[in-house]
Amino acid sequence: MKKITILGLGAGDLDQLPLGVYKKLKNSEALYLRTKEHPVLRDLEHEGLQYQSFDSVYEKHDQFEEVYEEICEFLLEAALANNITYGVPGHPLVAERTVQLLIERASNKDIEIEIGGGQSFLDPLFQALKIDPIEGFQLLDGTDLNRDEIEVAQHVIIGQVYDQFAASEVKLTLMEKLPYDYEVFIVTAAGSKEEKLRKVPLHELDHDMELNNLTSVYVPPVKDETILYKDFSKLRSIIAELRGPNGCPWDLKQTHVSLKKYLIEEAYELIEAIDNEDSDHMTEELGDVLLQVLLHAQIGEDEGYFTIDDVIQGLSEKMVRRHPHVFGNVQADNEEEVLKNWQSIKQEEKGEKQESIMDNVPKSFPNLMRAAEIQKKAAKVGFDWKEVEPAWEKVKEEISEFESEAGNKSSQMEAEFGDILFALVNIARFYKIDAEEATRKTNEKFIRRFSYVEERVKESGRNFEDFTLEQLDEYWNEAKSKGY
Repeated sequence: MKKITILGLGAGDLDQLPLGVYKKLKNSEALYLRTKEHPVLRDLEHEGLQYQSFDSVYEKHDQFEEVYEEICEFLLEAALANNITYGVPGHPLVAERTVQLLIERASNKDIEIEIGGGQSFLDPLFQALKIDPIEGFQLLDGTDLNRDEIEVAQHVIIGQVYDQFAASEVKLTLMEKLPYDYEVFIVTAAGSKEEKLRKVPLHELDHDMELNNLTSVYVPPVKDETILYKDFSKLRSIIAELRGPNGCPWDLKQTHVSLKKYLIEEAYELIEAIDNEDSDHMTEELGDVLLQVLLHAQIGEDEGYFTIDDVIQGLSEKMVRRHPHVFGNVQADNEEEVLKNWQSIKQEEKGEKQESIMDNVPKSFPNLMRAAEIQKKAAKVGFDWKEVEPAWEKVKEEISEFESEAGNKSSQMEAEFGDILFALVNIARFYKIDAEEATRKTNEKFIRRFSYVEERVKESGRNFEDFTLEQLDEYWNEAKSKGY
């Protein structure tokens, strides 16, 4: 079996290189290095060390993953002919993607991988920064930095910050979570005679800095509570504290039932902000809706039934399950196919068949919305007119029946009036009008115009009782003509 021996060049100069690694490097017959840009190599070159580096591969590709792929495939092919040695900065198993690729693929080619050790850059970096990782730290890849993975309350070390472009990408990602002037550290060649440590405000991270493959960025833990307000975990802890033993008496008193009305109120206030195209107000109202979700989840946790983690897990599973055209291999070329798949999967999830197709119409819906949903359910099984004309005739019929009940029992009039509204919802559905939304907009329009009438009455110095309906109607028409 052929073999690739992978050696770590350590984090510093020759004095810090383990003797065993030094001997293996000197005695290797076929030595390949990921990069020659390393302090230890200057001394080894003076001793006559012969090697081949892959620095030129970096210049061929725009993406680091492409670089790592080419290096890996080259080494595997070379190892099929002879045993080889591969040297990398630091320790082979710390922040070395090429090593991981070799480990994953070597067995398929009947090649043995031997790890020869070497000091990682972490120990000298901790020493240079004088930090204790037991407090919690993250090691992240600067070439593939994900905002949602960054835990700013911990020590954060970002490696692979090779150049100004990488530093710029790291800066922009960090600025999504941190203030532009938050102080970070640029650490280069930690543990060597060339060690450099520089503190800079975040927005200057990519300004005239000496960056190379030995550069890391250190982000100190955030202590300012207001910065942590962006984190979901911080919000969750705030809600838990509000419901805790020393929390808010009002929050402690709430139940799932008592909070129902607030959820509805906040949802409607969000709708108003959306209609007003007020992004600042939308941000606030979305927060209020999220507050209701978190309060319900915290009550569930307090009672031992469920937590916000269960809510998130259930939602994530459902979104993946109901979008096989995105997360699976199902084809859906348009919105209609997506909705058809959604309904089919939803029915499978329910398990046993429902007794009525109306069972899934929520009783808590506003009634115009519920009427539209009932009609949609009936239409799906063919209980619907094909054209709108018969629907218009039904409206006229219901109005006539209502008129004939005028003066009779209120319950009979109420029933016939309800039939009129139901028939009008059917008309709205044919024309793809949301009856609930249309009614809401009409309510708002009435309020705007009536407010104008109120203002005109105030300006006159008189009371409403001093005006005839015809005079008030003139103000109404003024409001209408002015676009209220």
